[in-house]
Amino acid sequence: MRGPEVIRMLPDSRRLHLHDGPIDLIVEASGPKTYVVAAYVAAARRFVSILDELCSELPLLRAQVRKNSRRPRGAIAQRMFAAVEPYAEQCFITPMAAVAGAVAETVLELMTATAPLDRAYVNDGGDIAVHLAPGQRYRIGMVERPECPSLFGALELSADEGARGIATSGWRGRSFSLGIADAVTVLAETAAIADAAATVIANAVNLVDHPAITRVPACEISPDSDLGDLLVTRDVATLSGSEIATALEAGVRVAEALRERGLIHSAALYLQGHTRITASACESICLDVSKRSLLDA
Repeated sequence: MRGPEVIRMLPDSRRLHLHDGPIDLIVEASGPKTYVVAAYVAAARRFVSILDELCSELPLLRAQVRKNSRRPRGAIAQRMFAAVEPYAEQCFITPMAAVAGAVAETVLELMTATAPLDRAYVNDGGDIAVHLAPGQRYRIGMVERPECPSLFGALELSADEGARGIATSGWRGRSFSLGIADAVTVLAETAAIADAAATVIANAVNLVDHPAITRVPACEISPDSDLGDLLVTRDVATLSGSEIATALEAGVRVAEALRERGLIHSAALYLQGHTRITASACESICLDVSKRSLLDA
């Protein structure tokens, strides 16, 4: 049973928490107080309609996207569809692969249209839409294990770069994965695009039919899953160094292909203490970080 929406300021009095069913957002904006308040009010007003909007087209959003698939009508659903459409001929994917990123960027877009903010982000379970006014920047930590957060690296996003979306996917996250990556973090033009790409790359970090990997049909865990009877990863035993390298290399090949197509800016792939980074990521991703908060000034 669906409970009431949660709209509240967090104890630090800086961040706004918005929760409704499976949607859980942390929002923070910087700038003159009157502008920040106006942006938060706009975010809250838009937020209360999002879940019903998505549920009205849920069967379509859970369906595999193919070359001639019917397009959804809603604004957020259209963002989701556009983000996954480039993969329609490459792999199994549904618009749900981009739902968190699409929700985040929709809320952020309304906030920045309401007030001129210095900086702002909307974090939807680790998929983050970012706004940066000229001269502004964010340092963002990359989490290796969502259920027990610690950082394996960080990236710095500045206003003069085109990327405004960060997303992380992996078998330990809140969504199902076909692969075995602990975490794949992607930097892309928008949060929805990053969300879809992170899903695809994380699925590619894999070892087929390996006895150390436990997989079960997605529908056995969640009957309404958009993945149906596809096998999703539930556990990964300790792998050898060569096995880890093989799995990561498979993901890197996909990440590099997406970078060459202009779909992502960079990606960091993490598996059992080992990390690989796409070629263009070296300028913005650092692996030698202290244990800092997820988003720092």
